[in-house]
Amino acid sequence: MNSPSPNMRAFQPQIRQLDEAAINRIAAGEVVERPASAVKELVENALDAGATRIEVSFADGGKTLIRVSDDGCGMAPDQLPLALARHATSKIDGSDLLNIHSFGFRGEALPSLGAVGRLTIASRAGDEAAEITVAGGQMGAVKPAALNAGTVVTLRDLFYATPARLKFMRTDRAEAQAIADTVKRLAMAEPFVGFTLRDVSGGGEGRIVFRADAESGDLFDALHGRLARVLGAEFAENALRIEATRDGLRMTGYAALPTYSRGSAVAQYLFVNGRPVRDKMLYGALRAAYQDVLSRDRHPAAALFLDCDPTLVDVNVHPAKSEVRFRDPGLARGLIVSGLRHALAEAGHRASTTVAGATLGAFRAEPVGARVYQMDRPSAQARTLAYSAQAPGFADMGAEWSARVEAPPEAQQEEPPATALPLGAARAQVHENYIIAQTETGMVIVDQHAAHERLVYERLKRQMAERGIVSQALLIPEIVDLSEADCACLMEHAEDLARLGLAVEPFGPGSLAVRETPAILGQVNAGALLRDILDELQDQGASDTLKSRIDAILSRVACHGSVRSGRRMSADEMNALLREMERTPMSGQCNHGRPTYVELKLTDIERLFGRT
Repeated sequence: MNSPSPNMRAFQPQIRQLDEAAINRIAAGEVVERPASAVKELVENALDAGATRIEVSFADGGKTLIRVSDDGCGMAPDQLPLALARHATSKIDGSDLLNIHSFGFRGEALPSLGAVGRLTIASRAGDEAAEITVAGGQMGAVKPAALNAGTVVTLRDLFYATPARLKFMRTDRAEAQAIADTVKRLAMAEPFVGFTLRDVSGGGEGRIVFRADAESGDLFDALHGRLARVLGAEFAENALRIEATRDGLRMTGYAALPTYSRGSAVAQYLFVNGRPVRDKMLYGALRAAYQDVLSRDRHPAAALFLDCDPTLVDVNVHPAKSEVRFRDPGLARGLIVSGLRHALAEAGHRASTTVAGATLGAFRAEPVGARVYQMDRPSAQARTLAYSAQAPGFADMGAEWSARVEAPPEAQQEEPPATALPLGAARAQVHENYIIAQTETGMVIVDQHAAHERLVYERLKRQMAERGIVSQALLIPEIVDLSEADCACLMEHAEDLARLGLAVEPFGPGSLAVRETPAILGQVNAGALLRDILDELQDQGASDTLKSRIDAILSRVACHGSVRSGRRMSADEMNALLREMERTPMSGQCNHGRPTYVELKLTDIERLFGRT
């Protein structure tokens, strides 16, 4: 306490008005965090101008050059100085800040960029093209320019007017990666617009880092094609089409199967009214939708688009507009969770194709010399003739079989062969754990324990949903002390908790009495449980803690009640398991997100043996 307080001064501070250059540099600090932020603002301006082709060029990670060219509507010469004025925009008239239909609306991006870098805008509207330059906040005169159509915005030496900011820039490679990620996110949101991203660090035409031509067809076809281009063909092959609506809020997009999961949340893309957002509540809802089919260390992959009336969401709550606030956050969260779970259930037993790819990759063929002959797949007639010429008994094998099996009963001869079913007909069991089944196009290997565990788990969940969750009354209610605000928060969700078997009621100021707990949980630390639920409510606006604990108990019960590894199964038992898998939702993965079966196509198997 010997040193004077830093807030105590010997003189009276004076309030002064900052000059325009300082104001713009402060605004740039909020809007333009790094070169990728500048690219985002400029590309969004191009999209608002109705562009159908956008080309982005950068050098040295965007530190020395960023150029965005488009074929949009352009600007008239007399509009160029106004475009560089703060809070001047053509997007809104200022009467309603909630009814926003464009990416930009504040009128801050261009003057902010001009305050910290050297900015040139060339644009053509109608028959006249012009350009204007601003450097460090100093605006030049409007001059004629040569331009066929649209607008070209060139930003050089970003942050040259605020050199201290350059010290916080990352390496050129890291900044270039951030620019590519920004362009790809915007490309996903606009599948009917063509995007090109070039790195011109070495001069000249440079190299194309990313290119996505404009897609055609309906919205879902165009979006599927664009996602295949941005996220890869594997994602597109293993993604489920998502379409759900609730109370004026619509969700579309694609979400990957649980067996196509990632080690981190890098493949999660969320958009609100076409705007890329990084919203904690929405990411939490995506995670909650997959929690029943993924382990904690795996993350889903998805590209989801939420669309609603602009008045139902506030996009003006973050300087970079990367976060939004819904008027009814519970509605948005519920739509994501229910829509995704419904799509996953409809997928049935389907599993990711990458599982089969990994399996085939694990096979290693013996090294051989040059192939001297080509072995073709024999026809059914050729196989029958070959069998008749070999040992007795081979001719009895029907054309539809390629292995010895017991003949089906006469009554079943008219039914379609089991090989025509999705998971085929059981042919063998190896190591008392894996079922080998034959399909019309290949073979299926099933992990009998993982598959049956999932089937039992889904059956237990269905029974609990039908009968309700049984609660146990506590002989002596447990009193939990919390703040009054926390008590009020929990009581707002008391009805939802009661449906899950947890009964709470107020017990004086700052306390709650827990009178009933879910019977399936056994002995419960009610205080710790309530605090976990409270933390999730405050973090995400909803809680799945209690349901997750109940599901975890059901999962353990299913694990102990399922077919164990090492048990021999008869042909009827194996086929019954396959048929139940085909009928049960989400049977393609076990309770921990691992695949329950692998399907290998006959063409891939033949490739392993050099038959193709």
